[in-house]
Amino acid sequence: MERRLHPVTPLRRAWAPFAVAAGVAVHDLDQARRWITGLSVELTLLGLAVLVPVAGAYGFLSWWFTHFSVTDTELRIRTGLIFRRVAHIRLDRLQAVDVTQPLFARFLGVAKLKLDVIGTEDKDELAFLSERDARALRAELLARAAGIAPEAVHAAGEAPVRQLVRVDPKDLAVSLLLMVSTWGALVAVVAGPPLVWLLSGSIWVAIATGLPFLGGVWAGSAGRYIAEYDWTVGESPDGLRLDHGLLDREHETVPPGRVQTVRIVEPLLWRRRGWVRVELDVAGSKNGVLLPVADRAAAARIVGRVLPGVDVAAVTAALEPAPSRARWCVPAWWRGYGFTVDATVFAARHGLLGRSLALVPHAKVQSVRRTQGPWERWRGLADVVVDTGAGKSVTARLRDADEATRILSAQADRSRTGRREALPERWMTGGRA
Repeated sequence: MERRLHPVTPLRRAWAPFAVAAGVAVHDLDQARRWITGLSVELTLLGLAVLVPVAGAYGFLSWWFTHFSVTDTELRIRTGLIFRRVAHIRLDRLQAVDVTQPLFARFLGVAKLKLDVIGTEDKDELAFLSERDARALRAELLARAAGIAPEAVHAAGEAPVRQLVRVDPKDLAVSLLLMVSTWGALVAVVAGPPLVWLLSGSIWVAIATGLPFLGGVWAGSAGRYIAEYDWTVGESPDGLRLDHGLLDREHETVPPGRVQTVRIVEPLLWRRRGWVRVELDVAGSKNGVLLPVADRAAAARIVGRVLPGVDVAAVTAALEPAPSRARWCVPAWWRGYGFTVDATVFAARHGLLGRSLALVPHAKVQSVRRTQGPWERWRGLADVVVDTGAGKSVTARLRDADEATRILSAQADRSRTGRREALPERWMTGGRA
């Protein structure tokens, strides 16, 4: 049965004609300024009297002619008044189904449903649905994707969630203040524009120089705090649930079995507090953060949920440093490189001040290669690079050349075995049936 979006949706879509008009104006600001200056009050009111009803009609018609339906195998989205478009989203290709509530939508009690599909860069979305309907549709899509019988989908309801970790807002604020990048951008904002003004004599050039640095300060501090506020990680049969956001509330899902790489990042100024940040790569998904800040023990527990069988403490203890002759290739910084491998993951560390440990499950390695530059060849060293399904690479830097050859051969065997023994990537494998 076909369904419609929430009745407030026309309010969102009515902005499209205004956006088009603004885009035309921005394309030629001088011409737009002359044209606006020449308008009389009567013509301005007449233009608004025409544009507002057109925008309202566009919003209403785009809503009226948008329908969606769920079958046993796909989600169909039908749109268009003149040019018809039907999107067929296969349920077995779903990476994640996220519920998002922008600030205005929270006041109205509505939400977006974002669909992360394998093989697409941008998320499809249904906006808007009532918050209750969005959660119910999310549960229905995941249940059908898991193979639950259609008649049992509604009875199954939404998968239960058990909270694992909640990030204290105070810890989040302190962690952002302890980021070297934030202070570096702040220094650039304070010192850069006056220097440019002094050298160029133009205040506008100085302002244009400072704006990117100001944006960097915002993105790395207040903007990140707003986005990662009240970060909560919960566990459910359909994956790990990530809930966060001060203004726009996000409800994301880390799909089970589809994580390609997990990175445990330890900035320099966090070490004294024992804090780390956990990042991840998921094929076809833009979800890049698993835990913005946490102590090492909590991070290790969460990594163990994403990569079953991985003991972060044991992996870290087993890391083998690069040979001492690597100092001729990368003076001082060679001490930050390390590598180990166990039955579950390929692990590589880099960084002397700020450290990052990358963990790649053997089943997710798409290819492995040995690389060697002329300087490394002279010192008898080589790198081993593994590529994952997320289009990213992890490198074990500056290994002994003979060791790198052995790693290459052994990793190819481990990857084949891992893919053969990996469990099916199905939703709710640990829960409902």
